[in-house]
Amino acid sequence: MSHHLELSQIGKAYPSPKGPAVIVQNFNLKVAKGEFVTLIGHSGCGKSTVLSLLAGLSEPSEGVIVLAGKEVRGPGPDRGVVFQSPCLLPWFTAFENVLLGVNQVFPNASRSERHQVVEYYLSIVGLADAMHRRPSEISAGMRQRVGIARAFALAPKMLLLDEPFGMLDSLTRIELQQVLVDLWRRDQKTAVMVTHDVDEALFLSDRVVMMTDGPAAEVGDILTVPFPHPRNRQEILDHPQYGELREHLIEFLEVHAHRKRPAFPPAEKAPDSACPQIPPTARSESATPPSAAVAS
Repeated sequence: MSHHLELSQIGKAYPSPKGPAVIVQNFNLKVAKGEFVTLIGHSGCGKSTVLSLLAGLSEPSEGVIVLAGKEVRGPGPDRGVVFQSPCLLPWFTAFENVLLGVNQVFPNASRSERHQVVEYYLSIVGLADAMHRRPSEISAGMRQRVGIARAFALAPKMLLLDEPFGMLDSLTRIELQQVLVDLWRRDQKTAVMVTHDVDEALFLSDRVVMMTDGPAAEVGDILTVPFPHPRNRQEILDHPQYGELREHLIEFLEVHAHRKRPAFPPAEKAPDSACPQIPPTARSESATPPSAAVAS
């Protein structure tokens, strides 16, 4: 497999009165095209910092990130991002929220093509009957479906997900995990996701990257998940290897939970992953046109 995404010797530090506060150091990871990778670790280990670097919302202090042969510099439509909060404009309907991004990424497509791609992805995530409602008129789970549809509708080269189900109840969370894995299987997007949930990581991932405790967090271990796609939740739970894989992840997290963490001086706060202000970006010349996305 060719490497679609490569992070080489990534480090991120913020200034503090006592010198640089290192959040992540020596972070190395290669992701194949179409692979689904999750980052897991305790709070403060730098998972969301890595995702912010991938999204271009923050720049690494050292190292380089390369996506599809080009160095990542700033945000762009080649990366679709789904945050904990879907970040929808409240005066727009679900349809209009998704259309806003599609209009920016595909300005040369016809109006009917752009509307077609919006309708396609909102229908795929189960919002065919609610796409013309405003965020205040739909549930939290439905709002997050809009966020997922919007990310896929932009035809990005990579999908980034920062605990997208963390604010939902357990039943809605399980339901949307299935929506995500089904949609991912259709589009085969390269995906990197942050989660605290061991079971979620095993259900969705091809590999799970375990991060050591921060500050100065690194890749501690990488677990390959052997379950084939398409995946059925009950079949995975019944798989003879499931318990062993789950225990491996929990054991790693427990070991790092009991380690003494180094002193962490006050530092400039890292960018908040919830609804960041993304500056205008150049349109992606290599993005798949809406008609091709619909046909896929």
